[in-house]
Amino acid sequence: MTTDLPAVFVDADACPVKEEAMRVAGRHGLMLHMVSNQWMRLPESPLIKRVVVSDGFDAADDWIAENIREGDIAVTSDIPLAARCLEKGARVLKPNGESFTKDGIGMALAMRDLMAHLRDTGEISGGGPAFGKQDRSRFLNAMETQVQAAKRRQ
Repeated sequence: MTTDLPAVFVDADACPVKEEAMRVAGRHGLMLHMVSNQWMRLPESPLIKRVVVSDGFDAADDWIAENIREGDIAVTSDIPLAARCLEKGARVLKPNGESFTKDGIGMALAMRDLMAHLRDTGEISGGGPAFGKQDRSRFLNAMETQVQAAKRRQ
């Protein structure tokens, strides 16, 4: 492993694609940081770093935002964390395979705030659609594409 390769940072507490991220990162020899508020069972590998942060609000997000570099890849569905990673020049994927982009992050933040307001006022309830096999497949394809693109830029 060389340090000029991109690293992968997974916001791991509720991430449904941890196995897929490990598989793609391992295939390319990339360092993978699994960041969570609690210990989780992970395979032993010199390429997998388990990072357990305090239970503090946004502690995992803060650790990722402080350690991610330009060209690295973040996996998260947390929109404010995605914005922080994009500011540092990282690539950001949602677990369903969609990318957060610099062009779209402002709208994503605005929609997040609007939806939170509508939930708070009782105008809407419930969450998004269930995570399925197609989402997992889209993530694998998108992760592979992002890794290839990040490696070409190195």
